[in-house]
Amino acid sequence: MTLLVTGASGFVGRALCAELRRRGNFFKAAVRAEKTRARGANSIVVGNSDAFTDWSVALTGVQTVLHLAARVHVMHQRVHDPLAEFRATNTAGTLNLARQAAQAGAKRLVFVSSIKVNGEYSLPGRPFRESDVPAPQDAYAVSKHEAETGLREIADSTGLEVTVIRPPLVYGPCVKANFLSLMQAVQRGLPLPFGSIDNTRSLVGLDNLVDLILLCSTHIQAANQTFLVSDGHDLSTPDLVLRLADALNVPPRLLPIPVWALKMAGTILGKRNAINRLCGNLQVDISHTRQRLGWTPPVSLDAGLQCAVTGLPGQ
Repeated sequence: MTLLVTGASGFVGRALCAELRRRGNFFKAAVRAEKTRARGANSIVVGNSDAFTDWSVALTGVQTVLHLAARVHVMHQRVHDPLAEFRATNTAGTLNLARQAAQAGAKRLVFVSSIKVNGEYSLPGRPFRESDVPAPQDAYAVSKHEAETGLREIADSTGLEVTVIRPPLVYGPCVKANFLSLMQAVQRGLPLPFGSIDNTRSLVGLDNLVDLILLCSTHIQAANQTFLVSDGHDLSTPDLVLRLADALNVPPRLLPIPVWALKMAGTILGKRNAINRLCGNLQVDISHTRQRLGWTPPVSLDAGLQCAVTGLPGQ
C-alpha cells in the first residue's frame, strides 16, 4: 500500500514520516517548498494547499492519504480576514485534495482535525465526545469543522472512506509555542502562579497521535468515523508542572495565586485567552476510539513528557 503524507515537514508530519520509515512503509511526502523536502522519503513539492493545488503527481498510485497540511492557529493574527485565510487552506484545500484523491482511485483519507471543533472548554465532569454537536469558536476551528462537513459529503458521493481525528494539545520533542514556554519556565526554576488551579485537561503525546493515525490508515472499523485522542491520563495544570519538573529533575515552584487574580492579570496584560486555557477544562473521552479500534495509547503520559523535555538545551 502506498501512502501520501501531506504536511510532511510539520511537527506531526516529521514524526509520522519517521515512524513510517521505521515500519518499512512506502510513502510519498508532500511538502510546500523545496527547502522543506523530507529526508529519506519520496518528497513532492506541491506548493500551498488550497482550492487550486494540483495533486495529480503526488496522488499517482496512492491508496491512502494522511492529511496533516493545515494553516495552524496563529497567536498574533495580522491578516484582514482570518476566517478567509483559514478556509482557503483548511477547508478549500482539504476538499480539493479529497476530490482529487477520490478521482485518482484512493480508498481512504485520514484527516487530522482539532478538538477545537468540539469547543474551547469542556464542562466539569463532562468530557468532549466524538458524538457532541460541534461548537467551534474561532476561525481556525470553524475552518476545520467545515472541512469535516465537506469531507463527509465527498465520502457519500464518491465512496472515499474518510476518517477524522481530533487531537487536543500535542506535545513532544521540538514542540513550540506555549508548551515550550512552560517547559522552559519549569527548567529555569521560575515561580509559576498556577498552584490554585483546579481543572482537568487532556493532552496527547506525539508518539500516541502518530500511532493512532497509522492505525486509522488501515483499520476496517475506522472508515467514516470520527475519533478523539489523548494519552488516556488527564491532569490539572499544577499536576502538569509537577510532572514536567520531575521529568527535568528540578524542584517545582508553584505559587497558590487565586484564579480570579490570574484572570484579572491576564486581562490587564492582554493574555486573557492564554490564562483561560491554563485555568479551564478541556477533557476528552476516548472510549469510542478504544472500543471501536481496540486502541490503547502505547506511550504513557510520563514517558511522553520525558521524551518531550529531551529536546530542551541542557537535557
